[in-house]
Amino acid sequence: MKKLLLLIALLLSLVLLGCDRAPDPETDAAGNVIARLEVSNPSAFARPDTLVSLSLNELGVTAGPLQVWEGDAARPTQLLDDDGDHRPDRLVFVVDLDPAATHSFLIDGRESGSAVAPRTHAEVSIKEGGEWQGSTYVGGTFKNVGQVTAPPQYTDHSEYIRYEGPGIESDLVGYRFYLDWRNGFDIWGKKTSEMVLQTVGLDGYDSYHEMSDWGADILKVGQSLGMGGYGYWDGAKTILVSDVAERSTTIRSDGPIHAALEIDYRAWNTGAATVDMKATLSMQAGSPMVDVTLQTSAPLDNLAIGIVAHPGTELMTGDLDITGQAWSYMATFGPQTLFEDNLGMVVLFRKIDFVEQTRDESSHVLVMQPRGTELSYAFGALWSGREGGVQTREELEAFLAAEVERRTLPPRIRLKTEASRSAGALEPTQISIRLAESEMARRGDSLSYGGWDAMSSRPSGWTYTTGLLMQAMDDLSEASGDPRFADYAKATIESFIAEDGTIHTYDVTEYNIDKINSGKMAQRLYARHGDPKYRAAIDAMAGQMADHPRTSEGAFWHKQRYPHQLWLDGVYMGMPFLAGVGVMEGDDAKIEEAVREFTIARSHLRDPETGLYYHAWDEAKQQGWADPESGRSHYVWARGLGWYAMALVDILDVIPPKRTELREPLLAIIPELADSLIQTQDATGVWFQIMDMPDEPGNYREASASAMFTYFLAKAVNRGALPKSFTPAAEKAYAGLVDEFVSVYADGSFHLTNNCEVGGLGFGRDGSYRYYMSERVVEDDPKGLGPAIMAGLQVSELSN
Repeated sequence: MKKLLLLIALLLSLVLLGCDRAPDPETDAAGNVIARLEVSNPSAFARPDTLVSLSLNELGVTAGPLQVWEGDAARPTQLLDDDGDHRPDRLVFVVDLDPAATHSFLIDGRESGSAVAPRTHAEVSIKEGGEWQGSTYVGGTFKNVGQVTAPPQYTDHSEYIRYEGPGIESDLVGYRFYLDWRNGFDIWGKKTSEMVLQTVGLDGYDSYHEMSDWGADILKVGQSLGMGGYGYWDGAKTILVSDVAERSTTIRSDGPIHAALEIDYRAWNTGAATVDMKATLSMQAGSPMVDVTLQTSAPLDNLAIGIVAHPGTELMTGDLDITGQAWSYMATFGPQTLFEDNLGMVVLFRKIDFVEQTRDESSHVLVMQPRGTELSYAFGALWSGREGGVQTREELEAFLAAEVERRTLPPRIRLKTEASRSAGALEPTQISIRLAESEMARRGDSLSYGGWDAMSSRPSGWTYTTGLLMQAMDDLSEASGDPRFADYAKATIESFIAEDGTIHTYDVTEYNIDKINSGKMAQRLYARHGDPKYRAAIDAMAGQMADHPRTSEGAFWHKQRYPHQLWLDGVYMGMPFLAGVGVMEGDDAKIEEAVREFTIARSHLRDPETGLYYHAWDEAKQQGWADPESGRSHYVWARGLGWYAMALVDILDVIPPKRTELREPLLAIIPELADSLIQTQDATGVWFQIMDMPDEPGNYREASASAMFTYFLAKAVNRGALPKSFTPAAEKAYAGLVDEFVSVYADGSFHLTNNCEVGGLGFGRDGSYRYYMSERVVEDDPKGLGPAIMAGLQVSELSN
């Protein structure tokens, strides 16, 4: 079986990324190919100057030189040192993406042979050779430096820092940031695409306030947030970053296609708290936008970001009826420059961070709630005085619509590295072990009660994802004989269960069926150890299931806040647990109810033509995502069906074999579903996010569902629910899972790429194709890692 898996992986590698172009013989012969990748544009419009970023660790290397090639053409490429340790951390390159098109690239160590013209620049310049006279620096000449800490006597107009702070520019626009009590954010309106900041302000303050051949300072900032600045909202006004013990700035990158700087504030007194804060501001070639990341030393609610409020301008706001990770905007447009010409100023943000939009005397303000200690957003200026610049409100609206889509639907990345080829040589159980070891090393005890879940950016809780991952860890110990994984799972789960059986962070009144999934681990631990606290926790969740609201046919609502709705996800979360309670209590009615959930789901969600299942059903037919006649959602979301598929084979482990009348409906569904899965299985062996639309722009091969279907097929064969004729499909699926998604980093850690982070309906999630494309694609999500670990164990058993 191992030889078969290796042969399949080799064949997949030969058609790697579906490239029409054969590998470059010279490069391959030299043995210095680092990676091949595809970048796909999910939009129907072109995306020029798209910046692609890859960490060196994920590329499997620790240093350069590195160059990106599109065919024989070298793409503009740059190595970035993000942490200032003088070693590269990331590779970035820019590419022009055609509408709904896929572009193929190769990364190697060859030199391109030509210099890249600078299209971004960041700098800070101080005077040397003069002297301080009070708060003014007299004499001396300016010199660019990599870092500067403002002296205690430094203030506005001290004539020490050229144009009063650091500056950053792209080929479209530039900005400066006052490194003093004002903390103002100002705009350089540029008439040229050349880099100009190195020549600005050498003769003092006055010259750059006058229009010149290159442009000018065009914004009146005053005591406001200026262009995209930040502060603290005290409930009535913005508290600027004025009262600090010290401020400094560091240039992190300086072109040619990416520039970045940091501003550090020590002991910022907001009036409500004193914190340290670091702001990282970056620009890329071809864009007017500045990406900002704020990091505080302690959680700080009510961060304020915004735009100076000038009279005679129009305030524009974006859609907020969107999913949490989607982007929206606040913008102003009108004659608001120092030269009375039109200027668009924009702040972009994620809905999940948004609290309210308001204003004070000086600024239009967005009040934001960071998740933890970090907030990311972006700002940008679009000036009519530039050739080709935005002239009208309609042109600004068009820019905003495209920019929101670019951020909400980033390019699809399909990466194959030479370092990751080593995974294909391992036995499936060994791959599961490496995935689990790597996750334990990354997470530590952060998923335990009182920890911080970095994946979801919130305190760790009694969640279905933790339960899924810990079940996989527990299965791995049983299969491998290594107790480390079961011990990890036990420690994590029991951290939430008090001695009296109270489950920390679990609220039965939510009637959230997702919260039941971790109960399966409580059942395992009770069967293994007999501790009364586990039984008490099981009883609490069984009580929820007894009182849980149901449809008229008896199907469980997904949550109290999702009335009349049956989701495929919930079948997995609750039904194996409910059947287990029935077996434990000797209550056949509970087992029968669990089985009935599968048949109700099939009756309402299965498409008779394809045999695939839609994501959810609204019995009331009132939800915006529901078909008004059938009540069904409109798309076949792969992971939704993956949950259902895993539930089918898992519940068979719970229902006693002698209860054939209860097992038969499930055993009839399994081969029916397996046939439909094989019909939609990609040539690579895996499945797409929207299963029956593989060629639709933006659709992508998705890891978590592919792992779930692999697990389903292999386990069904292992348990006799499918004939052995399905073995090749299961093996093909696992070979594809490893080849497509298992990534080996330079540090030796194993990762699972291309997981859809979340999928749901309602509350800004309209169930459209675009919605399913808009959810973030992440690596190492437990919803993918857990099934991938379990899939490896089942495929290993299949071979034995």
